[in-house]
Amino acid sequence: MKPILRVATCQFSVEPDIAHNLAEIQRLLAETAAGGARVAHFPETALSGYAGYEVADVRQLDWNALHDATAAICQTARELNLWVLLGSTHRLSGEHLPHNSVYVISDRGEVVDRYDKRFCTGTFGEQSSLDHVSYTPGDHPTVVEIDGYRCGIAICYEYRFPEIYRDLKRRGVEAVFQSFHNARRDYRTYHYRNLWRELVPATMIGHAAANFLWISAVNSSTKYSLWGSFFVRPDGRITGKLPVHKADVLLSDIDANLELWDAAAPWRDRAMNGQLHSGELVSDPKSEDRRSH
Repeated sequence: MKPILRVATCQFSVEPDIAHNLAEIQRLLAETAAGGARVAHFPETALSGYAGYEVADVRQLDWNALHDATAAICQTARELNLWVLLGSTHRLSGEHLPHNSVYVISDRGEVVDRYDKRFCTGTFGEQSSLDHVSYTPGDHPTVVEIDGYRCGIAICYEYRFPEIYRDLKRRGVEAVFQSFHNARRDYRTYHYRNLWRELVPATMIGHAAANFLWISAVNSSTKYSLWGSFFVRPDGRITGKLPVHKADVLLSDIDANLELWDAAAPWRDRAMNGQLHSGELVSDPKSEDRRSH
């Protein structure tokens, strides 16, 4: 039997101030440890701030301060015996734009892997927009094992691509940690154009149930945040949700020993291998004639 893996989905108001973000992350890490969690999961660019929202020009980030703040979080992870999934910005060489990343920090306080956002928002080329003005896309999935569970990572806009979750499922992933930044929007968007309030939870429920995955979906709580962080079981049930505009921690248990209904289990592997039907086919002229009744 696998042990229960307690996860802390940690939201707070991400600001254009690395020192502020560091202080909030450290405070929430202490709360996470007090709650008995093994994993603390933070929003997209939680430490650095997000280009276009908290950061006007990502190339003007204080890289030394960001490096020191990351080192401080590594030290805290080691002291609290916590795994930390930290949204941040990863600097590249020369004139290359940085990655929008999630660092995987082990309970020994070491960065053991990193996930770089592969699907960036907007257009690319002469008319580049949104993420492509500030970030270089990544090129790899990231899968790490935490207390016997295979865990994958995704970032924000990637929830629009079901191929991401199918690929993680093929790799034996059981839990997905997805960091979002659907926040710092205007009043009108929040109150009258907020399709994300329903769309994000509904889509994540679908990904969880279709692929039998546990999913931690964490968002920044910066006003106006379009939805509160939540956690989904593999059967598609949301087990907990945080309110918007409030720094808070949602504690959830990943328990492989729970008997949850997986409707697609008998045929999922076959479907992923391209055989898109259940049972056995027959050769029958009445089956082949699709214009008769």
